[in-house]
Amino acid sequence: MSAIARGLKRRGRLMAQAVSPPRRTLDAIPAQRPAPPEPADAYVAPRAPRLVESPVFVLSSVRSGSTLLRVLLNSHSRIRAPHEMHLRTVHVRMSREFTADAMRELALDREELEHVLWDRVLHLELSRTGKDLIVDKTPPNTLIWPRLHRCWPEARFVLLLRHPGAVIQSLTSRRADPDHEAIRAEVLAYAEKLEEARLELPGAHVITYEDLTAEPERITRELCAYLGVPWEKGMLDYGEQDHGTFRPKLGDWSEEIRSGRIQAARQADPAAALPPRLAGMAKAWGYPV
Repeated sequence: MSAIARGLKRRGRLMAQAVSPPRRTLDAIPAQRPAPPEPADAYVAPRAPRLVESPVFVLSSVRSGSTLLRVLLNSHSRIRAPHEMHLRTVHVRMSREFTADAMRELALDREELEHVLWDRVLHLELSRTGKDLIVDKTPPNTLIWPRLHRCWPEARFVLLLRHPGAVIQSLTSRRADPDHEAIRAEVLAYAEKLEEARLELPGAHVITYEDLTAEPERITRELCAYLGVPWEKGMLDYGEQDHGTFRPKLGDWSEEIRSGRIQAARQADPAAALPPRLAGMAKAWGYPV
């Protein structure tokens, strides 16, 4: 190799070293790792103002007479008790990665956005009817009562109880191919949340379906006193007023409720045994077991 070639080769090595530092130099530089993202649920928004400060929620199991109570209340000149509204199934979706940040700048998170939407639905229904007190009787509300209480700290709650054995019988008779174990589990889930509400909501008004059908005037008078409205005799003649469509998923749609008359509650079979946990709650509610 000529001296000129050797010189060019040596010059190329020096230029390469100048452009690319030795590997040990790169390895010595600590990696710049991005900071871990803040959890999406780390921010809890403050409570936004409500348009409806003190709504009323009827907490009950399914098949416990909540539709009857609804139409009695809806017959009052100041009370709006619409069909089951299923607020817990009304959700807000943040569809972009920056949406949560945008809402946080407005002091909102996903849960509070849902609360604002729920509140607006109640207010809109009141505005349409011209009444001043709204009652939602959707039975699955029972399963989320702590969230309803968090959403509306001034909300009032009516606990509508029925003998768990009678609820099981009613569900069983209405299903073409009843799964008895699943029915007992469903009734237990409602009963446990009702008992939780009974113990943790000391201001709640408790009534039973059996008493409501046996003494409707007394029970509705006491309920009106709790709600702060005068009792109206027309409440007992609910068939004289329009209460909307009676159909599945929005409440009871049976011939009994369509009749417009208050009918006696079907009693639990005294010979039917209850699972121990349900029996304990039935006893705590004053039912014979």
